[in-house]
Amino acid sequence: MHQFKTIAVDGMGGDHGPAVVVGGAALSLERHPSLNFVIAGREADIEAELDKHPRLKARSRILPTEIVVAMEDKPSQALRRGKGSSMWLAIEAVKKGEADVAVSAGNTGALMAMAKLILRPVRGIERPGIAALWPTVTSECIVLDVGANIGATARQLGDFAMMGAAMARALFHIEKPTVGLLNVGVEEIKGAEEVKQAHAWLKDTKLPLIYKGFVEGDQIGQGIVDVVVVEGFAGNIALKTAEGTARQVGQYLRQAMSRTFMSRLGALLASGGFKVLKHKMDPRRVNGGTFLGLNGIAIKSHGGTDAYGFASAVDLGFEMAESGLLQRMTADLDTFHAALGSEQTGESA
Repeated sequence: MHQFKTIAVDGMGGDHGPAVVVGGAALSLERHPSLNFVIAGREADIEAELDKHPRLKARSRILPTEIVVAMEDKPSQALRRGKGSSMWLAIEAVKKGEADVAVSAGNTGALMAMAKLILRPVRGIERPGIAALWPTVTSECIVLDVGANIGATARQLGDFAMMGAAMARALFHIEKPTVGLLNVGVEEIKGAEEVKQAHAWLKDTKLPLIYKGFVEGDQIGQGIVDVVVVEGFAGNIALKTAEGTARQVGQYLRQAMSRTFMSRLGALLASGGFKVLKHKMDPRRVNGGTFLGLNGIAIKSHGGTDAYGFASAVDLGFEMAESGLLQRMTADLDTFHAALGSEQTGESA
């Protein structure tokens, strides 16, 4: 039996606010009956939505506030004006031990800035990263960083590898996940110096993962590794390109299957297969980016998602809380940093 877990939710975050957030929480509660919720936001608006979901209402507590971080606010503005906002209160609930995870569909930059300020980075972590689930032909893999940082040093790429492996153990239940570095080619002479240095460290250091070397962009979806490591600028572009390509392919299929009577008949006969394909390519199914490298778990949901997509982000938060991710990740990072320190000391000597 699962232990009870509490999810703190930014009730005002995203493009649709309480309607999607509360609806998504209700869906997740159906899947995970051991959940409780703390929902931060405008009390009247949240109460109105909770009234539609009596079971969820009985398992929820509202943190009332009238302050809301706007989607267009810069991180610096959010930090100055956002204390006591729905986003702030959700993250603060994790800091206070009142919740196991915070989930928000709000402004990404503001969420990262607040999470770093309130939860603080794990010892030895220079920059937290955002990890996303990525559908593959086999199941899913984890890609990070997908937008928290522009650029990354070799050490930061190494940290991402360790954090991504810890997340893979938590979600995929693999003791030694496979890890690859995203690069412009698989040959060792290719890539930026930071990527080549990270490659050398990961290849030569004894770690609780299986390092597979470089992977290229077209290999991510093949599922050849459990974790793909990349700096945030390229990672965000790769993620959005993949999402756009999935929508493009879906549109091509709809157009092709409706052109003639015979194609429409063929589509009807193949409807079962198309439903499977639609489910596999649905970005809502893997919605939710995890902020890794903080002393607490924060999940970023896509701002424009619906209740089904938001429920996926809450589900992810539940799985992360259940897994004991933070303790294992901190221990693995300490091992990696100690190994780097020994190597660098040896080089100096």
